Amino acid sequence: MIVSLLRIEWLKIKKYPAFWWMLGMVALTYPGVNLIFYNVYKNLTLKKDTGAIAQTLFGNPFAFPETWHSVAYFSSCFVTIPAILVIMIITNEYSFKTHRQNIIDGWSRSAFITSKIFDVAIISIVATIMYVLTAVVYGFWLNKTDTIGWTTELHYIPLFLLQTFAQLSLAFFLGFIIRKSFIALGIFMFYVLIVENILVGILKFKKIPLGRFLPLEISDKLIPSPKFIGNFNEEAYTLALAQVNQHIALTIVFTAFIWGACFYIYERKDL
Repeated sequence: MIVSLLRIEWLKIKKYPAFWWMLGMVALTYPGVNLIFYNVYKNLTLKKDTGAIAQTLFGNPFAFPETWHSVAYFSSCFVTIPAILVIMIITNEYSFKTHRQNIIDGWSRSAFITSKIFDVAIISIVATIMYVLTAVVYGFWLNKTDTIGWTTELHYIPLFLLQTFAQLSLAFFLGFIIRKSFIALGIFMFYVLIVENILVGILKFKKIPLGRFLPLEISDKLIPSPKFIGNFNEEAYTLALAQVNQHIALTIVFTAFIWGACFYIYERKDL
């Protein structure tokens, strides 16, 4: 049953034009945004007064093995691109009444939600593959001859996948509840770009250590910002790394709660 659902959802997604548009946008955005920040780093190291110190402290964050971390961090800022596709997929089920047709065709309600988990998983995996390809290109570009230790930060690959799946699950939940694509997308974008950033800023200003427990911040903390970004605060960077394991657990629990709520609601709501 699981293999059959996975196959069905993959066949549906790959015939969906928006999926290929998303893939193209990600293929341009991930390398592009990382190139911007690579130039920021490059300009920083060229400064006469601080360049040598910065290069000594940080090495090259886009060469192996640091590329896995840096590229994951900057690429994760564009979760809104695959989120658009996720919201469209679930809201189209309501717009074209295909969710009812699936039930009429013999699917259980739990099978329908399970199929949507596969949709989100497939899109998350595709985004992760694009991140890996981007990191590999940067790594080999900046390590033309020396790739020693290139595997030491590979753990950022599953972290990126988990972060992407968790945040796309939240986007799915909004589309699932609201059922209208433009409204759900508008709310998601407004929350991602404005609301949560304001809340994090207010809590940080008031020195209330709860900002990292907000819905997106929970998974954002899986991939701390590279050391060369911000105020080069070694203590804060070390603390962020130490909190990653806690946020792995929190992300898994929060994501499980989202999908549990989807199963619960769909079993009880009218189609």
